[in-house]
Amino acid sequence: MGWDDDFTSHAGIPQYPCLIDQKHITSELYGFINVPMVVWIDETGRVVRPAEPAGVAEDIVRAMDPKTFQIPKHATDAGKRLRRAYVDAIRDWVAKGERSEFVLSEEDARRRAVRLNDTDALAIANFRLGEYLFEKGRRDEALKYFAEARRLCPESWSFKRQTWELEQAGKAAGPEFFAEVGRLGDRHYYAPLRMKGLPK
Repeated sequence: MGWDDDFTSHAGIPQYPCLIDQKHITSELYGFINVPMVVWIDETGRVVRPAEPAGVAEDIVRAMDPKTFQIPKHATDAGKRLRRAYVDAIRDWVAKGERSEFVLSEEDARRRAVRLNDTDALAIANFRLGEYLFEKGRRDEALKYFAEARRLCPESWSFKRQTWELEQAGKAAGPEFFAEVGRLGDRHYYAPLRMKGLPK
């Protein structure tokens, strides 16, 4: 199924418009380092909640069986509760606008926003150059730039998974991916979501 049962058909087909960001412009603009991530932007163009995990349990990837991709029931149930709470928060914002308790102040939103530094910019440049070379059929050269993007920005799962998949189909969800997750130690795969009223 899709992101939430309320937004998908029984066949798992989304019942809303989907845009495919092939060049990862959205990721660069808003600081997405994984999926699913969400940014809340109001009618005036103000970011009222910067990039954050969109209602996913922080340990759900660790709970997944790397061979079968099955997730234990306790983890899927926790994920469903969190997603429903997140969707309810969005509905509250839609209904109440800036009066919603989930809307951050400009100061808090600015504080939470991801700020790109020179190293991040260099990682993005390497990733883009790698994409260009890959599209031109210069795969070996492209892989060098992909590797450099990952080295410069090791916390970006977007860089890791996008470039791994271009290196070899299926690699983004293969042994390399789970080995990398295992190397996180006490660090999170999904950063904990900071929002009022979330289920435990």
